[in-house]
Amino acid sequence: MELVEKIFETRELNVNMGPQHPATHGVLRLVLDIDGETIVKVTPYVGYLHRGIEKLGESMSYFQALPLTDRMDYVSAMANNIGYCIAVERLFGIEVPERAKFIRTIVGEMARIANHLLWLATHALDIGAMTVFLYCFREREWILELFEMICGARLTVTYPRIGGVKNDVPAEFLDSLWKFTEEFPTRIPEYETLIDQNRIWLKRTKGIGVISAEEAVNWGLTGPTLRGSGVPYDIRKHMPYDAYDKVDFEVPIGTEGDTYDRYRCRMMEMRQSNNIIRQCIEKLPPGPIMAETPNFTLQPKDKMMPITHPTKEHAFYIIEKACKGCGMCLRACPAKAIFGEKKQPHKIKQDLCLGCATCYVTCKFKALTIVPGGKGFPEEKLAELAVPPDKVPEDIKKAQEYLVKHFEFIKRGPKVPQGDIYIATEVPKGELGFYFISDGSGKPYRMRVRAPSFVHAGVLPRLCVGHLVADVIANIGTIDIVLGECDR
Repeated sequence: MELVEKIFETRELNVNMGPQHPATHGVLRLVLDIDGETIVKVTPYVGYLHRGIEKLGESMSYFQALPLTDRMDYVSAMANNIGYCIAVERLFGIEVPERAKFIRTIVGEMARIANHLLWLATHALDIGAMTVFLYCFREREWILELFEMICGARLTVTYPRIGGVKNDVPAEFLDSLWKFTEEFPTRIPEYETLIDQNRIWLKRTKGIGVISAEEAVNWGLTGPTLRGSGVPYDIRKHMPYDAYDKVDFEVPIGTEGDTYDRYRCRMMEMRQSNNIIRQCIEKLPPGPIMAETPNFTLQPKDKMMPITHPTKEHAFYIIEKACKGCGMCLRACPAKAIFGEKKQPHKIKQDLCLGCATCYVTCKFKALTIVPGGKGFPEEKLAELAVPPDKVPEDIKKAQEYLVKHFEFIKRGPKVPQGDIYIATEVPKGELGFYFISDGSGKPYRMRVRAPSFVHAGVLPRLCVGHLVADVIANIGTIDIVLGECDR
């Protein structure tokens, strides 16, 4: 019997990973060319989450665009806010008070710890370690509760402001944060005990995704992804901002440039961030939290209180002789409490009025006036008590001026110097840069963002080729990307 030798032909497979894959950390699509289990080629595709944040920012005033930055890297929204505010402040020429600088440094490092905890939790879960995920969320929840204590939000915080911060930090916040800084160093060894010397973890991270220092710089990597290759570049050290020049900290670096070294860098960074927070609390100076620059920053809200605060007492009334029926107040009223025909005097339904003073601000004919203590009065009584605009009490008149300016600042923005500027800050994922071109109006002529996740997504082919399919997951985790800022 004659034996027939069969020849098996092999060919490379073309496989899609994502954009719905749970381990791609967002809607990232990778097209893999594989030979058996070995990666031959990787092509990353981004853009599935594009929301046009940069273009939206160009259609808004500098103040209105601030909340957009929360939605880029939503894992560390506080750090995004700080980077945006610093860039705009440098453009405006604003000097932030010392207390606000220290507060920003505190919340920025809290955001760094929260980011690294979520990164470690998901990175370990992707590779197969479940318990670390639960431990990390225990401490991250504590930080989110502290965020909620100072600004009422946990994720998209919008706490920093152009010129300072939204409000001062309460004493109970500092007490709770100090307690966190005492306990957190004892929690980090718990994570490390589970995976630091775990042989499965070492096999999945040691020697995986190796990139040299020279290549890392050439690829434009920043943050722990760069420092894991041994490059000690940290904007907080090289170009200090806020209070980083007043605190002592070290910049952790790796030696091998692999996934394990990048993991170690982030673990050491959490210890350094904890140390920075403790120093800032100890050195926190007294003083204002907002810059005294009325031409460029929003005025404190207590200056508008005579109008906006006692809404249960005041009533707004339209003087018929002064009203031209232009409809501006009617369109602006959020409660739809104003009614009337075009070019005819309008009226206010007092039972629907929220007392928000939007109509008061928008009326260009000064037809609206305030009736102090007139809330709930009938129309005839309001007509008797209505104070003519030229005889409004001085405190309410001043509050009106502040409210009008506040409204104009938010809607139109201040008149700013012409020119362009690029400012970078060290966010948890790397270098976050904002580039503005100002044409002198209250809105940026051009706004561009240098997002670390976008740059880092491009290095995946360099990290993955030659490794196994399972190592793609480890390499995605090690660069710590969020597609919210990648597809901005």
